[in-house]
Amino acid sequence: MRWQAFLEAVQERGAYPSALEAERASRVVLALLGAHLVGEERNELAARLPETFALILLNPLQAAEPLSSERFVRAVSAWIEGASERTAAWDTSAVLSVVADASGEELLQRLLLQLPPGYDLLFGHPGSDRPLS
Repeated sequence: MRWQAFLEAVQERGAYPSALEAERASRVVLALLGAHLVGEERNELAARLPETFALILLNPLQAAEPLSSERFVRAVSAWIEGASERTAAWDTSAVLSVVADASGEELLQRLLLQLPPGYDLLFGHPGSDRPLS
C-alpha cells in the first residue's frame, strides 16, 4: 500500500480534519503494535505497509509484556497529546482497520494469534481472533 493511500484511508475512517492527524495516529499505533508482533508475521505486515510505517513497525516502542486490547488503547492515549481513552480507541481502530485491509485475511488471522484476545475488535474484524474451523 502506498503512503498517500494509507493516510487517506486512515483519515477517512478516523474522520480526521487533516492528513497530519492521521499520520500522528498511525505512527503511534504502529509503533505500539510492532512491540507486540514478532517473526515472519511482523515482517510480512511491514512489507505491505508504506516504507515509513514499515520502519516504525519494525523498530517499535518497547513493551515489557503483551498488552490487553484495553491497555493497548490506554498506551495509545498516553502517547498522543490531549487524547482520552475514547479518542485513543477511535485512533486505534482507524489505523488498525486500514492495517487489516492491507494485511489480508490470512495474515490478519496469524497476527491476531500473536495478540491477546480483544484485538479483533480493534482491527474491525470481530471474531477473527478465533481459529478458522
